[in-house]
Amino acid sequence: MRLRCTCAGILLSSVCLLTGCLESSFQLSDESRLPVWIHLPSNVTRHDVSLTMNYYTTPFGPNTKFFLRNKHGDLLQEASGNEKEMENPDPSHYPTYILITVDGTSEVIEHKKMEPIFYISDDPSLKPK
Repeated sequence: MRLRCTCAGILLSSVCLLTGCLESSFQLSDESRLPVWIHLPSNVTRHDVSLTMNYYTTPFGPNTKFFLRNKHGDLLQEASGNEKEMENPDPSHYPTYILITVDGTSEVIEHKKMEPIFYISDDPSLKPK
């Protein structure tokens, strides 16, 4: 029995290392546009969907995942990318900005305040060169 528990623990730890551990989860504000790498099906509008962004702690590989769902909770699209914190004048205050790159295309994510909501920033001064 002890061997089974040890093996189960090792297996669980290995899975966490491969997939990462969920760090935090955010919902895209209804006021915000979708990131450019998210594509709506032709019969769906922006107001028919929600977008969840999850940050993961991983030793390697993508550390951010996006999940586009319809009003019924059905998964329409999934995208994975890498985050890079941007230089904030005062990182202890909001807003904060994070650069997310998915398939070579980057978007600036804005966290306006400490809440489970995020925005896509269109501020040209924040766009990567």
